[in-house]
Amino acid sequence: MSGTENVRRRRSVIAASVAAGVLLAGGGGVYLATTASGDGTGSGAAAEAADAAGPPVPLRLEGGSGDATDGGDTRGGPGIAPGEPDPGGGPNGTVYTAKGPLPQGPSSAAVHRPEGLVTSAEVTRLAEALGISGSPSLVGEVWTIRPEKDGSGARLDVARKAPGNWTYSWYDGGPAGDACLKGKACPPPGESKPAPGGTPLSEAAAKAAAAPILKALGQDDAKVTATGVVNGSVRVVNADPVVGGLPTYGWSTGLHIARDGRAVAGSGTLKEPAEGAVYPVIGAAKALAGLNEDAKGTGPIGVGRCPTAPPGVDGNGRPEDARTGGTPAPGHVEPTPPCQTIVDRAAPDQVPVTAAVFGLAARDVDGERLLVPSWLFTADPANGAPYTVVRTAVAPEYLAPPAKPSPEPTPPPGDDARAARVVESVRVQGDGRELAVTFWGGVCSTYTVKADEQPDRVTVRIVEKTDPDRVCIMIAKDFTKTVTLKSPLGDRPVVDAASGEAVPRR
Repeated sequence: MSGTENVRRRRSVIAASVAAGVLLAGGGGVYLATTASGDGTGSGAAAEAADAAGPPVPLRLEGGSGDATDGGDTRGGPGIAPGEPDPGGGPNGTVYTAKGPLPQGPSSAAVHRPEGLVTSAEVTRLAEALGISGSPSLVGEVWTIRPEKDGSGARLDVARKAPGNWTYSWYDGGPAGDACLKGKACPPPGESKPAPGGTPLSEAAAKAAAAPILKALGQDDAKVTATGVVNGSVRVVNADPVVGGLPTYGWSTGLHIARDGRAVAGSGTLKEPAEGAVYPVIGAAKALAGLNEDAKGTGPIGVGRCPTAPPGVDGNGRPEDARTGGTPAPGHVEPTPPCQTIVDRAAPDQVPVTAAVFGLAARDVDGERLLVPSWLFTADPANGAPYTVVRTAVAPEYLAPPAKPSPEPTPPPGDDARAARVVESVRVQGDGRELAVTFWGGVCSTYTVKADEQPDRVTVRIVEKTDPDRVCIMIAKDFTKTVTLKSPLGDRPVVDAASGEAVPRR
């Protein structure tokens, strides 16, 4: 049977209801299955169109182990989320063990990719749910609703291109600049005043306050958590939406809910990704085996050769044979015992897996952010809080090997710059020409900010300079650097050169 015929057969025999996930019960081999209606494979006309188009193009995953011999693993994107352990477990590695049978899941599933443009009506619907008055205006490629005059009030920015990344912030106004006495109570222009103290809303009340906003986003069926608190009294609500009938990871909406139930900040995506190509997928057992293969660890950290005792000498100053105490025969070489350190003998970390859910995880594929069929495993270590480990479920033969890195371009003379870093936020200062740009960087590098001014936007990029001869620890910190424009920023959006997205103002 050819590869194309095999893909078609796998698409056609999938059941009308697939097991989307299981909760595993340790020791008893019992599991509870949850189901999702529909086959998740683009049935009907979509499946016929996929069959007519032939096998899908292999995916080239970025930011993880996504070569053709494994499924790749991720925690929603490149790197490890703050506060979550390294799935590799350090030098000793990690072994993830399922506490019960694992589900097979569907035989195929579709990727989902952003398509289309965000309309003014869609932005207006979100603005009304957030309690923002006014009509959106298109500034460059960003829909925006912003406060007038002193800048106090709500601001909403939505990228016009799908998936419509949006940011929302609120500035309470108040004295600033020369009209404000210097001190902690005087925020810089454009920055919100500190949140008042007190007890935050309960988790249930915060979820209820966020519900109308999530409904406006079409995410009223999302998985919602509200355990976090910032500034002492602001409850953080996070929602992982359901797309194509499947749960998602790394595609969340975040909302900050104040004590009065008002949303004071937020971010997310406005346009739901569309169903794309259908790929054969592997079951949870094979995915977990691949995860364990990648989690073997980095191996022992070398510290040089093993220490050995200095050779003894006899009364005449000649070396002694370690076995007999006499002079060794000419040409004799003392055998070297095997060197084994404590780290060599350490066993890998054992982490139970208590749940396995088939869903979609955000991955970068050939420079585009997609939702890729994945297995979402809940790891529950004995000495820590549970966390999610994600493994791509696309069959290995449909994963392209990573692209060979192209040589870095030679920087212009006097501009020893590395790749630009992503900008976190920007604040307008002074007469409107000075921008305070906040971003993350390494502690041993030096940074400058450059701005490219256009009539409809201002693009900022971070220039990093390093000393190649300096040994530096890998620790990141947040930086704020200023850049002065030729003319006041006004209504022009600030765009990050690294990502091409609008930068939220503070």
